[in-house]
Amino acid sequence: MTTEVRHLLDINDLTTAEVLRILQISRELKAKLRQGVREPLLSSRMLALIFEKQSLRTRVSFETLMAHMGGSSLYLGDDVGFGKREPMCDFGRVLSEMIDCVAVRAKSHGSVVELAKYSSVPVINALTDEAHPCQALADILTLQEIFGEDLRGRTFAWVGDANNVARSLALICGRIGMRFAMGTPKKYQFSESTLAMLKTAEPNLELFVSEDPYEAVRGASAIYTDVWVSMGQEAERTRRVADFRDYQVSASLMRAAAPDAVFMHCLPAHRGEEVAAEVIDGPQSRIIPEAGNRLHAQKGAVLWLLDASVR
Repeated sequence: MTTEVRHLLDINDLTTAEVLRILQISRELKAKLRQGVREPLLSSRMLALIFEKQSLRTRVSFETLMAHMGGSSLYLGDDVGFGKREPMCDFGRVLSEMIDCVAVRAKSHGSVVELAKYSSVPVINALTDEAHPCQALADILTLQEIFGEDLRGRTFAWVGDANNVARSLALICGRIGMRFAMGTPKKYQFSESTLAMLKTAEPNLELFVSEDPYEAVRGASAIYTDVWVSMGQEAERTRRVADFRDYQVSASLMRAAAPDAVFMHCLPAHRGEEVAAEVIDGPQSRIIPEAGNRLHAQKGAVLWLLDASVR
């Protein structure tokens, strides 16, 4: 029986049950790895990696997961001409003849959507300007390990620019019943179109937005931030640093959250800007296991996608 190919371009591509299933697979595989078990579940499978942006965690985690599970990965650099040398309809269909899955780290979300349109194998968004579903899955996996599998009713607080990571986190919080709070300057909050999308996709999402970061983090189980100036925004650096000067995650801000709150960051981080060194390097920080969980969450996602899609 042939089913429609499944892609992971956005958390919106997954139901609540599917999110929880991917996380369950991730936990099981991580537990086995700790026992020294590396089952060849992807034997002879090939993952293509297309990267238009620099990466540490994303590239290493995808290449490692394929090696752990008996498959292979193929890094495709600028020489393949993604989005340049030929129409995406040709690129996507030709690539699908040779590999089993594609992970794309792209500048434009639209280019990943177009690739998926012409791909007969699963396409995974490894980061775009609109979404970062792999990071969101790893973040929730991290919180499950700290607070338990059922995170319903807890608050996930975001401090800073309402960017692609924030958007994916808001969606996944809605899927699993977490409250999502934001402390963000007015002009950096979610756009009206994003708010409309969230309302449609997750009508039960409890979303709280404030220009006061202390109000946003009150009672939160996790405080999360990202760099104030992302790749491609370098020309805005002076203005952005000034706009966010009151939004640093400091020890004082951490004390405003729940007593057992943890600090999270998708990395790379700028100590002394979006987060104080004493916080990111302190006892509440979970940035290293969070980064490590990119490997495990993506294992769950790749296995689930290949199982759900039949060519």
